[in-house]
Amino acid sequence: MPKLTPGMARIRVKDLRLRTFIGINDDEIRNKQDVLINLTILYPADDAVAVNQIDKALNYRTITKSIIRHVEENRFALLERLTKEVLDLVMAYPQVHYAEVEVDKPHALRFAESVSITLSDSREL
Repeated sequence: MPKLTPGMARIRVKDLRLRTFIGINDDEIRNKQDVLINLTILYPADDAVAVNQIDKALNYRTITKSIIRHVEENRFALLERLTKEVLDLVMAYPQVHYAEVEVDKPHALRFAESVSITLSDSREL
């Protein structure tokens, strides 16, 4: 993860619990399952700090709503694909300098709380 420099903000969305079709087994194809999504986003927040106005900030609510809509309205065979599509949604916002997305699939393995995939991306500036 890039170093947090002066003026750079780190947004974290923790444990966004959604339901979607995820997996390749018959039961997984027929039934929605829980997934937990964690996001880390870095963006320059100097303007937002200076003027204290939402239009100068990266609106994490807007980003989260687009993720919810996308995840709940689609089907995914692989956790990797779901994670990449969420990362692409976040990186579609030009203010984002760096993003990391972790998606957990609870109880995917016997004796394990969850299995997760983490992907990240950064923008060259």
